[in-house]
Amino acid sequence: MSENLLVNCFLPCRKGSERVPRKNIKPFAGFENGLIEIKLRQLIRSERVGRIYLSTNDDEILDYAATLDTDRIVPHKRCEELSSSQTSTDELVAHALDLIGEGDIMWTHVTSPFVTSVSYDAIVARYQAALAEGYDSLMTTSVIHGFIWDEHGPLNYDRSVEKWPRTQTLPTLHEINSAAFIAPAHVYRTQDDRIGLKPYKYGMEKIEGMDIDWPHDFQIAESMVLQGIAAV
Repeated sequence: MSENLLVNCFLPCRKGSERVPRKNIKPFAGFENGLIEIKLRQLIRSERVGRIYLSTNDDEILDYAATLDTDRIVPHKRCEELSSSQTSTDELVAHALDLIGEGDIMWTHVTSPFVTSVSYDAIVARYQAALAEGYDSLMTTSVIHGFIWDEHGPLNYDRSVEKWPRTQTLPTLHEINSAAFIAPAHVYRTQDDRIGLKPYKYGMEKIEGMDIDWPHDFQIAESMVLQGIAAV
């Protein structure tokens, strides 16, 4: 595929998960190097991903990446100042721009194991089509069709009109699942953000967009792979 049709990937991977120790590299569903092994293989297999900028402060992850037979991974030993639990996403936006600097940047996470190479190819293709339609970026979402409330009451329907409307008649809501964000480098530079002012919302099925954040997420995801419910 032509170089100008490829996106470069920013893959942040911090050591020291407080909720799931060694989350990114502990064995997972038969993969000795766990989620990082799965994610790097998915990205390498994608036909629409160019270079993979792996930013981490974890030497174990850097050592594993060095064993892979590819020249597409660009490893970066991240400084500790950008590797704490207090590091803001805004700081990482600037860091991603420093690493990549030009072209289209796809920001993805190791903790989305069910976003496969096929998923990435579809996401990037849709992003490129969305640019032609007037959007300036893309973010993946989990589509919600349900009764959503806050402390004041329902947010997406009016109980004075109908107390329990059919869910298929409710407006579609999107929960950002952080599986992928794509934007040109100039959006990072001018907006200080990983999305622009008019992002395309790329809806995903719940399992595909699953994010592993808590111990039970890890256990559920691993069980789904072992039982053949989800593929990586």
